[in-house]
Amino acid sequence: MSRLEAKKPSLCKSEPLTTERVRTTLSVFKRIVTSCYGPSGRLKQLHNGFGGYVCTTSQSSALLSHLLVTHPILKILTTSIQNHVSSFSDCGLFTAILCCNLIENVQRLDLTPTTVIRLNKHLLSLCISYLKSETCGCRIPVDFGSTQILLCFVRSVLTSKPACMLTRKETEHVSALILRAFLLTIPENAEGHIVLGKSLIVPLKGQRVIDSTVLPGILIEMSEVQLMRLLPIKKSTALKVALFCTTLSGDISDTGEGTVVVSYGVSLENAALDQLLNLGRQLISDHVDLVLCQKVIHPSLKQFLNMHRIIAIDRIGVTLMEPLTKMTGTQPIGSLGSISPNSYGSVKDVCTAKFGSKHFFHLIPNEATICSLLLCNRNDTAWDELKLTCQTALHVLQLTLKEPWALLGGGCTETHLAAYIRHKTHNDPESILKDDECTQTELQLIAEAFCSALESVVGSLEHDGGEILTDMKYGHLWSVQADSPCVANWPDLLSQCGCGLYNSQEELNWSFLRSTRRPFVPQTCLPHEAVGSASNLTLDCLTAKLSGLQVAVETANLILDLSYVIEDKN
Repeated sequence: MSRLEAKKPSLCKSEPLTTERVRTTLSVFKRIVTSCYGPSGRLKQLHNGFGGYVCTTSQSSALLSHLLVTHPILKILTTSIQNHVSSFSDCGLFTAILCCNLIENVQRLDLTPTTVIRLNKHLLSLCISYLKSETCGCRIPVDFGSTQILLCFVRSVLTSKPACMLTRKETEHVSALILRAFLLTIPENAEGHIVLGKSLIVPLKGQRVIDSTVLPGILIEMSEVQLMRLLPIKKSTALKVALFCTTLSGDISDTGEGTVVVSYGVSLENAALDQLLNLGRQLISDHVDLVLCQKVIHPSLKQFLNMHRIIAIDRIGVTLMEPLTKMTGTQPIGSLGSISPNSYGSVKDVCTAKFGSKHFFHLIPNEATICSLLLCNRNDTAWDELKLTCQTALHVLQLTLKEPWALLGGGCTETHLAAYIRHKTHNDPESILKDDECTQTELQLIAEAFCSALESVVGSLEHDGGEILTDMKYGHLWSVQADSPCVANWPDLLSQCGCGLYNSQEELNWSFLRSTRRPFVPQTCLPHEAVGSASNLTLDCLTAKLSGLQVAVETANLILDLSYVIEDKN
C-alpha cells in the first residue's frame, strides 16, 4: 500500500547542550526537583487537562512517573533516575539535582568534554573509595542488635516526605511500626543465607494515623456477611491449607478456534461440576482445613466443603498469591486432577478481625516472616504518599541489612565530602591523576565544579530564605533561619548540625556555604562515643547514596558527551 504522506527526514541537531531550548528545559527540570528536596520541600500537583487522578507529591518516584517528558536529553536523565529509584527506592531527588548541577557547572568551563568526563570519573572513584573506607568521617556502623539507629533510619525517610502530613507523634508511631514490620520479615533461626519475608501494606483510608498497626500473617478483606458464613475451626494442631491458582468455577475454558466434541446426552456443566466435587472429596480425604482460590469457586463446591467443615475463600487475587505461598509453604495448584500431598501447606490458626469499617479474615502463620501493616491516614492523597514512603523505608532497611553502614544525612555528608575533595585535590593531586594526561589546573577546575555541585544539592534543602553554613572542623552543614541578625554570635543561633551529631557548644569556626575559604582537612574516623550518644540522627542509606552518586556522575558524563541528537519526526 502506498504511503499517503511523504516520509519526513530525521531531524539532526549538533552540540545539543549549546542550544537555548535544551538549557531552558534542563533549568526548568532542575527547579522542579530542587524545590521538592528535603523535609521542607514544596509539594507538586500533577494531573492532565482532561481530569482524572491528581497526584500530590514531593517524591521522585511519583513525580517522574507522572511527568510527561518529550525532549531526548531529558528522557536520558529521567530514565536514569527512574532506574536508580526502582532498584534502591531512595536518593532519587539527590541524584537528579546533582546530575543537573554537574552539567550546569561544567558548561561554564572552557574544557573539552573528554577532559571533563575523564576527571569526573577520577573524582567519582575518589568519592566512592573514601565513603567505603574505614577512615570516612561521615559513615557509621549499623548495629541490628539496637533499635536506636534503625529508628533513626526510618524517621529520616518519613520526615523527608512532607506530603505524608504527619505530626511528630504520628511520625514516631509509624516509624516504630515500620521497624517492627521489617523485623518480622527476618527469619528467627536464620543461618548463612537469609531469605527475607514480606510486609504487606493494607489500606485503611480515612482513619487516624495513630490507629495504624502491624499484625503477623496475612489479612484477607471480606464483607461482614461473608465472615459470618465462615465456620470457626477448633483444632490444637496446625491447619492444613490448599492454595489454587486456577478457577474452580466450573466454566468451560475458551477453546479458541478449536471445537469441542460432546457425546449425545452429556451435559458439560454437570461433567464440570462432577469433576469439582471429586476434587472436593479428595480435599476432604486429605483432611484439608482451609481452601484458598485466586479466582472463583463454584457455589456448589463451596457448600460441599462447608458441609464438611472446610473453610473455602475465593477471589484472593494475584497480589496475595506469592505471600500466601511463602507463608503457608504451599505449592499453588493449577489443575483439577489429583493433588500431590507436597502441594499442601499449613497455618498456625485463623481468626476474624475488624479495623475501622473493614472486616478481615486473618491467617496466623507458623513462623512470622510475612506480616500485614495496616496503614491509616486522613485522606487518599496523604495515604498514597505515606504508603510509598513506608515502602521506601522498608527497602532502605533491607539494603542496610546487606550492607550495615549508614551515611550522615541532613546535607552533612555532601558538605564533608566537598571539603575532603578540595583538600585532596589541592594537597595530593598526583594520587588522583596518577598516569592521566590531564593537568593539575584542569583537575582544580573540575574539582571545584564537582564540589560546587555537591554544595548546591545541600543548598536545595533551604526553601525559606535561610542561610547555610559549614564548620571548619568536621565539614558539616548548619542552618540559620531567614530572620536571624546579619552579625551575630553563631553558637547562639546554631543548635545542631544537619545530621544532629554535633552541637554548637563545641569550639568551632563557621563559614557560609560556597564562600571563598582555604581548603581544610575535615575530621575523619568518627568517634564511637559521639555516635552512641546521639539519639536522633538524620541518616542516609549508604548503598542508595553511593548508587545515586554514581548514576548522577555517569548520566552527566553521558549527556556531556552527546555530539548529536537525531529525532525521527514521522
